[in-house]
Amino acid sequence: MSHGVFLHLICAFGLFHEGQTALIQTQQTVMAAVGREVCLNCQLTQPKDVLQVTWQKRLPDGEKNVCTDNKYFGQRVNRDFRDKVKFKAAGLQNSSIVIREVSELDEGCYHCLFNTDPEGALTATTCLRLYELHEPILQVRESNSPEEVVVSCSATGRPAPTVTLRVLQKDLHLSPYSSVTVPNSNGTVTVTTAAVLSGFNDSSTQVGCAVRVLSGPQMEAFMMIPEVKQSPADGFAEDSGPDHSDFNLTWIIAFAFVSVVGCVIAVVSVLLRQKQRKSVSHRDCEDVKTPPKTIGHTLENKTPLMQQENEQVRHRGNTSTVKKEPSSPKVPSLTPKRLQFSPKSAG
Repeated sequence: MSHGVFLHLICAFGLFHEGQTALIQTQQTVMAAVGREVCLNCQLTQPKDVLQVTWQKRLPDGEKNVCTDNKYFGQRVNRDFRDKVKFKAAGLQNSSIVIREVSELDEGCYHCLFNTDPEGALTATTCLRLYELHEPILQVRESNSPEEVVVSCSATGRPAPTVTLRVLQKDLHLSPYSSVTVPNSNGTVTVTTAAVLSGFNDSSTQVGCAVRVLSGPQMEAFMMIPEVKQSPADGFAEDSGPDHSDFNLTWIIAFAFVSVVGCVIAVVSVLLRQKQRKSVSHRDCEDVKTPPKTIGHTLENKTPLMQQENEQVRHRGNTSTVKKEPSSPKVPSLTPKRLQFSPKSAG
């Protein structure tokens, strides 16, 4: 008896859960590119008296409230999500939130709870899955055969992207693809797909590349096949006149060399001029600090002395010439002089 009651309760709970899910329309899985914004939506399929709508994020340790839209108090975003989440539109029957610049931390499942009267809470779950996809790189290169080219396309994403090559002309076809997958350190994967295109006769052929990650939007790239230079079969190059590309390259290299030499000469001349200016300014400073003695002033000061010395030298010379003939010294006579008396004195 108890076993039957238990089974009945399980069935009743399952029906009740399915009934709740049927009352709320939402997308179970939402794909979003890393760095973009994504919108999560929950809508009631039947009109209800909703008192409040609550969005929660499922975490390992339980649910955490993200934002609420109350019938009387309006919309409110939790402090931890104010820079990340906003309401897209006001409405208790149809609630939508936008998550900006989604990252790996935003990935996970979210609950939308409609608190109704008198039914109570109606709940639905939508999960956010992130992908990363970069622009594809399409390349066309020459093949060993002049009528064939190798078309390759590489794309990087997370998880591994799907790369598809195609040609727009119906009468052309690509050989079976060869793909190489290389994992990167940041968790992304680079897939490169290559094929051989044959049967084209002109350069108006267009090839394309389409890449996609999971169910995300498709990215495409297109390219016109450039004109392929066909080399002679004997291996010798045909004489088609002067190679203007080499000539232009030579002129470019010569012009660059002359420009570099001119720049070096200009820099050296500027440095030499600066050095000369510094030396001249240094000499001027020394002249200002120690004013030179003027020659005229010294000559004026020294001229009287020189004249006096010259006059003394001349005087000495004259005296020396006069005294060249020495005169004999006068010897006083020893004979006594007679005294003569005048008659006047005798009388």
